[in-house]
Amino acid sequence: MIDAFISASRALVAVAVRSLADVAEEVTLTQYRTLVVLASRGPQRLTELAQAVGVTPATATRMCDRLLAKRLIVRRTERGDRRNVRISLSDAGRNLVAVVTSNRRREIEQIVGGITAADRDVFVKVLERFTLAAGEVPEQDWASGWAI
Repeated sequence: MIDAFISASRALVAVAVRSLADVAEEVTLTQYRTLVVLASRGPQRLTELAQAVGVTPATATRMCDRLLAKRLIVRRTERGDRRNVRISLSDAGRNLVAVVTSNRRREIEQIVGGITAADRDVFVKVLERFTLAAGEVPEQDWASGWAI
């Protein structure tokens, strides 16, 4: 099972890289992952965001500085506490995630088109369980976006 998931993950990483090809000059894979976390979980504090992406707070700060310079995120200070900063997607960031997700969806649709209908139900159930075990938010729960 582990070997099958490792092989599948290589294929999915290749799909992810190809889906970013149109915006590769704009964002790195880790920066894109940050945008996806914001799209799926809504506005985050820097420490929450760093933990979700799997980087140190210092790395998250530098990455957010770059994303802010590219106008893909927005930093907002909470009223009454300037130290409490929340990071959210800008309209441009939300649009970038939508474009990349659309590219990825098209390619994955082609790939899964080769899976028989009988295998698809089992495949979907396994992927849903894997997604939840990994702590990801299911696509349908965040695809419509979060209010900033």
